[in-house]
Amino acid sequence: MRAIQVYEVGGPEVLREAEVDRPRPGPGEAVVEVAASGVNFLDVYHREGRYSLPLPFTPGAEGAGTVVEVGPGVADVAVGDRVGWVEIPGTYAERAVVDSSRLVPLPDDIGFETAAAVLLQGMTAHYLVKDAYPVQGGDTVLVHAAAGGMGLLLTQLVTHLGGRVIGTTSTTAKAELAKRAGAAEVVLSSAVDDLAAEVRRLNGGQGLPVVFDGVGAHTFDASLASLRTRGRLVLFGAASGAVPPFDPMRLAHGGSLTLIRPSLGDFIADRSELLRRAADVFEWVRSKALEVTVTGRYALSEAARAHSDLEARRTTGKLLLVPDAAALGRREETQST
Repeated sequence: MRAIQVYEVGGPEVLREAEVDRPRPGPGEAVVEVAASGVNFLDVYHREGRYSLPLPFTPGAEGAGTVVEVGPGVADVAVGDRVGWVEIPGTYAERAVVDSSRLVPLPDDIGFETAAAVLLQGMTAHYLVKDAYPVQGGDTVLVHAAAGGMGLLLTQLVTHLGGRVIGTTSTTAKAELAKRAGAAEVVLSSAVDDLAAEVRRLNGGQGLPVVFDGVGAHTFDASLASLRTRGRLVLFGAASGAVPPFDPMRLAHGGSLTLIRPSLGDFIADRSELLRRAADVFEWVRSKALEVTVTGRYALSEAARAHSDLEARRTTGKLLLVPDAAALGRREETQST
């Protein structure tokens, strides 16, 4: 079968299409024919070696498809089931082998592309607004990169929960997307000299209770400076690079601030929690509280281009890899007519 392989860590050019043996399921495992795979910054971190995986590996940690084979002892799924999964590398391929206990059954009204586009980021947004900082009605929060796939979902959820979003984006076009998702105010990060001062101005001169920051190095200082006394910085990603080491006394001097660096895996550690969060996300999609925006579909052979587009901030919304090139071509032809 075809799969993307990483033989050495580095830039997008290390993503190479290769012919590999089809996976076989071991005890407790299922083989899934991949219909769509989400493209996420987590994949970039794996590719760069920031989060190390044994070489060689097939990247991609979010997918959806159909179970085609099960191993001994599998009781959670059966051949023919439609499923999705996250946090298990190997989705940039025509088939993937997955621990069956980590597979999420898809409701009939949730398509493969929707599942592959929303599960990882949707469940991340879920624990961010429900656990990392429980958003309450009336909260004003800062969401960095508010027009990205993650930012759009966070903006919608905070608004759905009664919060007010101040978003940051890099262009006016992206600002319009963030506003359509519910952002009350949007700051062009490249157009202000003091981002934190502008955020405080938009909040009546006051700091914020929470900042959701998936950007990292480029926004960390401004994020801390945007918080009120006893505010919380939820640093859930590092799209611009890792935050350098810093003196924890900065948190005290900033007003007894709290910094949390959460990871999705710790919030879906057992199957019941995984299924509960996924069910909530699917219900939000069903009720239109979350609108999933897929803005780019790439063939497996275009994985490097997908990563380049994502890292260069040329995209908004969600990007997908579609292993079935014929299906991808048919879909693009339909969309262009």
